Amino acid sequence: MIQRALLSVSDKKGLTKFAKGLSELGIELISSSGTANAIKKAKLKVQEVSKFTGFPELLEGRVKTLHPAIYAGLLAKRDQKNQMQQLKRRGLNTIDLVAVNLYPFQEIVHAGTPLENALEQIDIGGETLLRAAAKNFPGVIVIVDPTDYSLVLKQLQKNGDVDLDMRHDLARKAFAHVTQYNAAIANYFDSDFLYINETKTLTLRYGENPNQQGSVYGKEIQQLSGKELSYTNVLDLDTAWQSVVNQAKPAASIIKHATPCGAAIAKTPKLAFQAALKSDEISAFGGVIGLNRSVGPDLAKLITARFFEAVIAPEFSKSALDILVQKKNLRLIIAPESLPDTEIRSTSLGLLTQTSMPQVPFRLQSVTDKKVTDAQKGELRFAWEIVKQIKSNAIVLVKNGATVGIGAGQMSRVDAVQIAIKKAGKRVKGAVMASDAFFPFADSVQLAAAAGIKAIVQPGGSMRDAEVIEAANQHKIAMGFTGHRVFKH
Repeated sequence: MIQRALLSVSDKKGLTKFAKGLSELGIELISSSGTANAIKKAKLKVQEVSKFTGFPELLEGRVKTLHPAIYAGLLAKRDQKNQMQQLKRRGLNTIDLVAVNLYPFQEIVHAGTPLENALEQIDIGGETLLRAAAKNFPGVIVIVDPTDYSLVLKQLQKNGDVDLDMRHDLARKAFAHVTQYNAAIANYFDSDFLYINETKTLTLRYGENPNQQGSVYGKEIQQLSGKELSYTNVLDLDTAWQSVVNQAKPAASIIKHATPCGAAIAKTPKLAFQAALKSDEISAFGGVIGLNRSVGPDLAKLITARFFEAVIAPEFSKSALDILVQKKNLRLIIAPESLPDTEIRSTSLGLLTQTSMPQVPFRLQSVTDKKVTDAQKGELRFAWEIVKQIKSNAIVLVKNGATVGIGAGQMSRVDAVQIAIKKAGKRVKGAVMASDAFFPFADSVQLAAAAGIKAIVQPGGSMRDAEVIEAANQHKIAMGFTGHRVFKH
């Protein structure tokens, strides 16, 4: 039987409605000062913790719930007569429900937060309440998530209690919340340990293959329509969004196997998509589309005219959605608001981490006799953004704001150049070329010259840079160095 509830929450969302529901069931409310004030404003009867324990709050509220009267009431096993008699002899009562959420450490504290401020956001009493209640979940209902208030109330109103399965699930959530909280604190204090502090947000259809399991942790994926996502869908969606998000103009990309097969910028998203599609129409079949502008009905009609796996964009107009949802298997995804700061990959040799690729302003140092024109510079900037998303060795050919040839993931850079040129066909003449890392030899430049490529962007830094520059000069190709590579392994 639920007789008493202890409420002590930092996030007051849904608090008064929940407290009212408990009160109407005849459940006695106990609360710490801040939460008690909120409940009193709702004209509900509540006993403050200090009165329940017979001991005042200390140290400006730093010590409130840390008292035997609280923890004996939480930890006593209801089915053990000896423990219940101990409570009775001491004049103590059980606490049968705990609703607690912690100080917002993760929301407020970051790497640059002064230590004194960070320390004040470390919850002591709240965490201890959660652990005690969750440890004794067969006897105590523990709630850490305000969205669970209504589920608990519904069972209490119907049955006068909460079943063991729900109690177990609520305890699991409480322990997970405390673990995440402590991981965030540990990460603030110590960068020599890696604490992965993410919640599972999605179970995928499968991993890279149907006999593998896959999940997403961290961000909630906003899916508007279509069948369930698979592991490779998420990888393709990530590449699709990252290849367009930093483009200033309307941009579109089409991804296959986590690699762009076409990308373009144009005056409108529709024109950008059409140009990206023309880059490699055969490879685009079954691809994933990335767009950095809202999707309208005209573009939606073009998308549904072919087979694609998914579309990611910041927004879909209602009229576009009405068209796109007719393709029942087409996954429609709202783009995330931010990109990750850290990348983590698992290997048989351990976990690898690195900071995400910094957004370095595009600065081109002209190194050849023939200078890059303003028009070429715009094309090279676009090519440079796309080559960042392509597995090395990576080469991108661009013409009129669209990729015309892409060479990806080759063991030698000259092979990547040859593939890109072959893909481009007749469109190669007058195109510009981007390379994600330096040219170790002049052979790639010679191939580019023979194909009719007019300008090149590359990081520079090879011991044979002088030889490569000389080859560009001989063939009257303009070339610029960025000073940093964008290698993607």
